[in-house]
Amino acid sequence: MLGYVLEWTNLLLRWAHVITAIAWIGSSFYFVFLDNSLTKPEDPDLKAKGVDGELWAVHGGGFYHPQKYLVAPAKMPQNLHWFYWESYSTWLTGFSLFTVLYLYNAGSFLVDKSVYDWSATSAIAAALGFLVVFWLAYDALCRSFGRKKHGDLIVGLAVLLCVVLASWVACHLFSGRAAFLLVGAMIATTMSANVFFWIIPGQRTVVSLLKAGKPVDPVYGWRAKQRSVHNTYFTLPVLIAMLSNHYGWLYTAKNNWLVLVLLMLAGALIRHSFVARHKALVQGRRPPWEHAVAGVLLLVGLAAWIAPPPPSAEELAQAATPVHFADVKAVIDQRCVLCHNAQLQNKGIALHTPELIKKNAQALYQQAVVLKLMPFNNVTQITDSERATIRRWFEAGAPAN
Repeated sequence: MLGYVLEWTNLLLRWAHVITAIAWIGSSFYFVFLDNSLTKPEDPDLKAKGVDGELWAVHGGGFYHPQKYLVAPAKMPQNLHWFYWESYSTWLTGFSLFTVLYLYNAGSFLVDKSVYDWSATSAIAAALGFLVVFWLAYDALCRSFGRKKHGDLIVGLAVLLCVVLASWVACHLFSGRAAFLLVGAMIATTMSANVFFWIIPGQRTVVSLLKAGKPVDPVYGWRAKQRSVHNTYFTLPVLIAMLSNHYGWLYTAKNNWLVLVLLMLAGALIRHSFVARHKALVQGRRPPWEHAVAGVLLLVGLAAWIAPPPPSAEELAQAATPVHFADVKAVIDQRCVLCHNAQLQNKGIALHTPELIKKNAQALYQQAVVLKLMPFNNVTQITDSERATIRRWFEAGAPAN
């Protein structure tokens, strides 16, 4: 019964996490687009009010005219909408999901003894440390170099090196699936910390100063924009790291840490192309699509690099040999039944009888052969040859003899 409750908890938390993440990333994309698409106002009244940029847009059958004030308006409006619960809700649901899935089952989900043999308690402490240490390192870099000449470039390169190091360490300590997810969670935590520690407090300070009739230091707006821009570059790397745990051939690849780094780098390049495009269109310049092209080519190169090798002569000969059900059942009894039996039916799947194997042949093929997600963390050490046996059996129509 506990397993069933956890499955529902997993489903509802994942649903909430996806909904709030859509809201957060959507607002991030919109405001970066808006900020980079503003034009100087020509209306004297707008200039007199302190409007520094405006945009006319049409959507949903109506026209919109957002305006941005330099530092802040002279008088605070009665109704002021704040954008922060999207960020907080995304992190809270994500961390809750991480707790239910990975921390609660750390011995199975975080630890892969073939990668690094340590206790579940140590793995949990290290995983939480990743979230904290990366934020502290990133924040220190922004504080130290953010306002210097070429500060954004310095911070960007330093953060890239930190991500590369974190990816290498994670993939040498945790199971591949957990390592990929943990690096994504590490960056996502930094994104939400930017909102919590810098963006929202700075905006609250500006509002308080305006209400008190005191002058506002432009540094608060500068810091908020800096961290917001960093967040939008983090979005695509975080998303691909989160999605990757559904594709075992990614995190089980040789040099999987480099696979993760290249995936995230491709996402950052593609995102940069769209960010720069907004500015280019306003300034009448050519959109810099070369960054997106570089990101796509990086993905194509990565796909070619980790592609499975062509079958050998021995494998081709084996493929021509019929697979008997007894051969498949022997593999399943040794590698799968441990977690899929009459007493323990993970994901509602049992494989301890010939009838159940035949009934679940499609799921078996998808999870163990195509995606290579099962056995989880390959805890039962299934071999590629045994996966090939299941593949040949299923592709032959899953015969029962």
